Amino acid sequence: MLIHIIRLFSRLPLRVHYAISDVMFFIMYRVARYRRKIVRKNLRTSFPEKTAGELREIEEKFYRWFCDYFVEAVKMMTASDEYMMQMLEYHGMEKVEEVLRSGQNIATMSGHLGNWELLSCTKLAVPGFQDWTLGLIYHALRNAAFDKLFIEIRSAHHGTCVKKQDILRELVRLRKAGRVSLFGYILDQSPKWENIHLWLPFLNHDTPVFTGAERIARKMHDAVFYIDMQRPCRGKYVFDFQLITLAPQDMEEHELTREAFKLLEANIRRQPECYLWTHNRWKRTHEEYDRMVAAGELKGHNS
Repeated sequence: MLIHIIRLFSRLPLRVHYAISDVMFFIMYRVARYRRKIVRKNLRTSFPEKTAGELREIEEKFYRWFCDYFVEAVKMMTASDEYMMQMLEYHGMEKVEEVLRSGQNIATMSGHLGNWELLSCTKLAVPGFQDWTLGLIYHALRNAAFDKLFIEIRSAHHGTCVKKQDILRELVRLRKAGRVSLFGYILDQSPKWENIHLWLPFLNHDTPVFTGAERIARKMHDAVFYIDMQRPCRGKYVFDFQLITLAPQDMEEHELTREAFKLLEANIRRQPECYLWTHNRWKRTHEEYDRMVAAGELKGHNS
């Protein structure tokens, strides 16, 4: 029933969606105070140079954007391709098309910044060349109905949803079929202890990061782009595809991941209110990790 209501809601004009978002903001921020402690801690420790007033301004803007994120994602379900392209502006697509036409696959790297769901519209930005696959990597949700809903949202504009554990299998299948692809990887997930192999300085924190995207790109010899995201105003997003390398296999180990995180941090600092601050992404410390390694509690990690 709820899913049916969401589908009906998606057909409403975007201005109505934003009016509902304003109500959601009041409830989430003023009444429920959803994850306010985590958001405030993340902002305070990420930007120690900012005043309390500056941090509070970012915090309020963040919650307004966060509510917009949900209604914008829902709108994607029934909006036409033409409608979505009125919201989106893409830069750097000439190079993306050139690489795809050459037969080389692409791996893009980005973070939970701007509305990352809208990147599932990327095929619309290369209208003269549609013979390629846009792979949207996702982690299946426990709730089957909502899992189906998000797959519907992400595949509404010619994207192909691929489960996280099936990435390599799908890349190999596409290569054997002679079909080029662009797969998007989100950098700033929080790895479990056993999946930590690299720590980086990120937003004033010693941060554990995944290196899987780099390993796949190196193995598959993919060209790698960073997607810079900006939101100049409500209802408008700008995605700039910036080439990092055509040959990740020639880079030093972890160099690609380090470069991508530098770009992501610079991107966040330009518009911090559009970053996902509700996640407790710095709950694991390097000190605790070193203790666990020394105690032999993590398989495959040597002290």
